[in-house]
Amino acid sequence: MALRINDIVPNLDLKTDLGEFKLHDFIGDNWTILFSHPKDFTPVCTTEFGAVAQLSAEWEKRGTKVIGLSVDGVDEHVEWKADIEKFSGATAGFPIIADDDLAVSKALDMLPADAYLPDGRTAADSASVRVVFIFSPDKKLQLSMTYPMSVGRNFAEVLRALDALQATYQTPIATPANWVAGQDVIVALSLNDEEAKAKFGDIDVKLPYLRTTRQP
Repeated sequence: MALRINDIVPNLDLKTDLGEFKLHDFIGDNWTILFSHPKDFTPVCTTEFGAVAQLSAEWEKRGTKVIGLSVDGVDEHVEWKADIEKFSGATAGFPIIADDDLAVSKALDMLPADAYLPDGRTAADSASVRVVFIFSPDKKLQLSMTYPMSVGRNFAEVLRALDALQATYQTPIATPANWVAGQDVIVALSLNDEEAKAKFGDIDVKLPYLRTTRQP
């Protein structure tokens, strides 16, 4: 199924290098990031998993779990983590889903329905498995990003997007372009000026439809 914003993610059975569990059980009451990759022991993926490992304290600070996915088996994941940790200088303590049958990739619409894994494949054979999903504690999709094979992800942007999602979650505000945590936010149009002042205090009316206030 194609996941859309506010869809509840399917409660998939996951086999990982850190054990087997249901996706909903892994999420629990946390924010969760699922980031996927086409193959173990590939250069761009190794740098990306290393970047995630280096940010472990930032994920923890935000009450966020991270889980990877690659279309290889558990044994390969265990061996690959040694390379990831050697390259990044950080412990890769998050689980990596072993999606060697493409079940998760197909369930979350990361691949065409006729995708398969030929013998001797390269990462190009599963190139579209290169996605970031961010789920809120109610297990709904809040954000997705899809990247091509040639472009490594900017996990500082993933972190910034997570901050924005958490700041605006169930709160009548939005974030402007290039926003980072601590900067002013936009008051939702669902509130009139009086309601906005009652809820947030001072507001700055830049345009009738563009009003800002301090981040709550």
